[in-house]
Amino acid sequence: MSYLDNIRTFVRVYELGSMSAAGRDLRISPAVTSSRISQLEDHLGVRLFQRTTRSLSPTEQGKAFYTGACEVLESVESAEAQVVNITEQPRGALYVAAPLGLGRSLIAPAVPDFLARYPEVSLRLRLTDRRFDITTEGLDLAFFLGQPEDSALRIRKIADVERVLCASPAYIEARGLPVHGDELISGAHECLNLRFPGATEFQWPLTTPEGVKRFRVSGRYESDDGNVLTDWALAGCGIALKPIFEIADHLKAGRLVPVATETPPEPIQMACLFTHRRRQDPKTRLFMDFVIERIGKVVEDAGSRAQLPR
Repeated sequence: MSYLDNIRTFVRVYELGSMSAAGRDLRISPAVTSSRISQLEDHLGVRLFQRTTRSLSPTEQGKAFYTGACEVLESVESAEAQVVNITEQPRGALYVAAPLGLGRSLIAPAVPDFLARYPEVSLRLRLTDRRFDITTEGLDLAFFLGQPEDSALRIRKIADVERVLCASPAYIEARGLPVHGDELISGAHECLNLRFPGATEFQWPLTTPEGVKRFRVSGRYESDDGNVLTDWALAGCGIALKPIFEIADHLKAGRLVPVATETPPEPIQMACLFTHRRRQDPKTRLFMDFVIERIGKVVEDAGSRAQLPR
């Protein structure tokens, strides 16, 4: 067990706020996690965390040490990256996050081929429709749809993704076929909404003759999982706003039908999010390049596959 392992363990405990969570992330037991922190504290002669049976929080010394520890790890990663660039043999773990629909449809299928090409790389893929913090959660790379809140991070755009308002034939038979966004805010229709923590209202950006207008929609169905919204739409529960690539097969088969076509949704940006230092890591750069090349055409061709009118 090296001093560097102890530092890495400390950083993950600090960022995740839990010995057990850090242990799971690092794939070590809680006992080993605790032992590494204790060894580090013994070496430094200070307490890095205040521990109780129910909580763990960094001491002032721990907060100060975290800044330096991150700098140490960044320096090591930078040195390793330079060696890897020379040998052209990337290695180590990649931590990647993506929304559920995007991750399942496009990112996850690319992982086996990438790892087969680079056998010394391992990859941990986290799929969630909840918002995440790429810095505090120790991610190398995050794929996303929309606009990120943190403008200090670096963005690499992949494509503008077409979206569609859709419902099942059964829903349309029961509730009618809306042709304009105004009908969605009249109370006559059930809108299926993606709920993020802290969201207070739902606004769908639709294209009108006057430009993009945000329609405040409502409904009884909400979820933080976009795939659940697709399932509800298929079950005839309401109208969903979905990226076309996620539901192209359902549209082609007629299980879902475009609605409110006079005011189609504004396209949404698909991009990668990363910190400056992560961009210097060869395996991060290689994975970005690999995935973007692979999924870019799929996204562009999704409308044609869905056989939507142009």
